[in-house]
Amino acid sequence: MKSQIIQIGNSQGIRLPKVLLEESRITGEVEVELHPDGILIRNAQKPRAGWDEQFKMMAENEDDDLLAGDLATNFDKKEWHW
Repeated sequence: MKSQIIQIGNSQGIRLPKVLLEESRITGEVEVELHPDGILIRNAQKPRAGWDEQFKMMAENEDDDLLAGDLATNFDKKEWHW
């Protein structure tokens, strides 16, 4: 498929056919990466997607203790004055 670079205000862009976007499931926010052989466009990653559901499940299963346990040192417990 060939396309033309077009002027969009002070920038330039490219029109992508609706069918191409639908088939690639690209919607909303995207990430654009420069690669040696071209430009990659993909859906923006959401690294924390689903965390709130996972935290709720942990709390329901009473599995929400700190992994490191009690982090207070002897200094914290006996010598430090708040």
